[in-house]
Amino acid sequence: MEEIIHIIVPVDLEQHTEKLVNFAIDIAGKLDCEITFFHGVEYAATSLPYMGEMAMGSFSYDDYTFARVDQARKKLDEIVKKCEGKCKKCSSKVATGDVVDEIIEYAKDQKSDMIIIGTHGRRAIEKILLGSVAERVIKRAHCPTLVMNPYR
Repeated sequence: MEEIIHIIVPVDLEQHTEKLVNFAIDIAGKLDCEITFFHGVEYAATSLPYMGEMAMGSFSYDDYTFARVDQARKKLDEIVKKCEGKCKKCSSKVATGDVVDEIIEYAKDQKSDMIIIGTHGRRAIEKILLGSVAERVIKRAHCPTLVMNPYR
């Protein structure tokens, strides 16, 4: 088995992010490796804007995307700060584009040795309609991928 030196942890910055972060830090600490928390922001044109902004005519896809990226960076900075001293090295990265493509590309570029990703545990029609980021990452990843179910 190859040594694990760098782990990528995609986070959605929603309800169960803290559980995933704590789990990943525990694993990284045991393996004495670096960890990067990653968040992908879909381009605003592919997500739903606030209806009030659209109605008032002040909506801009670029501004909306920039605001989401800025918010994600702030949240990731908070996560990294809380992790100081708990693992070898902790960093963060925010990217825009298709979330799965960005995760896979970043993991390859960084020559990561493992990806730890959470799952929402969606069922049936939700999974068919929305797809599963975790499932698509597992299928495309160049390295081992560990899936954590925060609902268990």
